Amino acid sequence: QVQPVESGGGLVQAGGSLRLSCAASGRTFSNYAMGWFRQAPGKEREFVGTIRRSGGTTAYAPSVKGRFTISRDNAKNTVYLQMTGLKPEDTAVYYCAAGSYSALPRDYPYWGQGTQVTVSS
Repeated sequence: QVQPVESGGGLVQAGGSLRLSCAASGRTFSNYAMGWFRQAPGKEREFVGTIRRSGGTTAYAPSVKGRFTISRDNAKNTVYLQMTGLKPEDTAVYYCAAGSYSALPRDYPYWGQGTQVTVSS
């Protein structure tokens, strides 16, 4: 029903900012909460944040709260992850996913391919 595609990853210095986009095809985009997850080499996939269908409610992992902001534009079928104050430990492949308002990967049936974010010190 929905196919997310991430973009906007790249290399940034510590303390810098980056905005990721996730465009999702399908007419049912607004029916899904959207989540952001990340996975670093040798680690399990980690919850970053999620946003409700309406865009009015968000939740974040403690490690990114205050630095990352999720927003969505349902008219454009797009969700964003604005990252500021980036740290080397933020380096990971970032994934967006469509599903339920949850911190658990298993609650998201539809996943993008991921985009690499590398933060240099």
